[in-house]
Amino acid sequence: MVLIPCYKEADAIGVVAGGCVACGYHTVVVDDGSGDATADNARDAAATVLSHAVNQGKGKAVETGIRYAAENGYDAVIVMDGDGQHLPSEIDRFISVFKETNPDFIIGTRMRNCENMPFVRRQTNRFMSWLLSREIGHPISDTQCGFRLIGRNAFPIALRCASTGFSAESEMLLQLGLERMNMCEVPVSTVYGEEKSKIRPVRDTVRFIKMLRRFRQERRARNAGKRRLRAN
Repeated sequence: MVLIPCYKEADAIGVVAGGCVACGYHTVVVDDGSGDATADNARDAAATVLSHAVNQGKGKAVETGIRYAAENGYDAVIVMDGDGQHLPSEIDRFISVFKETNPDFIIGTRMRNCENMPFVRRQTNRFMSWLLSREIGHPISDTQCGFRLIGRNAFPIALRCASTGFSAESEMLLQLGLERMNMCEVPVSTVYGEEKSKIRPVRDTVRFIKMLRRFRQERRARNAGKRRLRAN
């Protein structure tokens, strides 16, 4: 199943969802309280639409889609953005790797061909990927990429993430690493048009720091519990 969480993407969602449907994938768009034509345009593209009455953040939109996938028996969910930055034609890359090696999680990486990525984003991605890779204990070159496959074994872990906004994507990686889930990467294209980022640097940085602090506390408590069990 292809999952497209989106907020106010009326201009792009028809092309993105329509491209996924044309490739033969059941496509689910979670309209996160957009209040514009996003949901209608997704339906016109033959996508299944799940709607939030009010905006709850990307993390909650992904959660809604994963719950739908779990309830309907899907083996994997491919998450992609609705603004046109991800190409439906590249979904097959994820599917091929999933069928060949059956990993729990696959993340797209744009860093093998990132000349088209704005300089600030490129440097931010490199720093965040270095930081999160250290926390996860597994090298990931583009932790900020929203193009990813979540296997059924990882559904429960993805659903337990507490973050509601964009930091949910990073928290998912941290939780997967904590559980030693099998992760890998596939190269994807770097596509930038005239879309405007919905990330708010100050607000989302504060949320990320809080999420990381919460995760570290959880990890310490978990490790302490393991040590007590071994001592007994």
